[in-house]
Amino acid sequence: MAKSSAQKYRDNPASYRKKQAYDKKFNRKPEQRKKRSELSTARRKAKRMGMALTGKDLSHTRSGGLVLEDSRKNRARNGHGRNGRLK
Repeated sequence: MAKSSAQKYRDNPASYRKKQAYDKKFNRKPEQRKKRSELSTARRKAKRMGMALTGKDLSHTRSGGLVLEDSRKNRARNGHGRNGRLK
């Protein structure tokens, strides 16, 4: 059985530092900042901003849109096997 990524990084602190450095560089990119801004705007418009634990998420669709969906269904669909990541 494979280890979880959290367990891997606990066992390998150097690997975790490398990942943190990469993530910091990646999240500074203008296209990532723009993407986060657009998603925040969509959550604010849908009145979901700051409501992570209230049952509904904004789910990405195959056509590129965002729709309200039960958080349990949205987070369970993570792209493993034949299931796609998008609704």
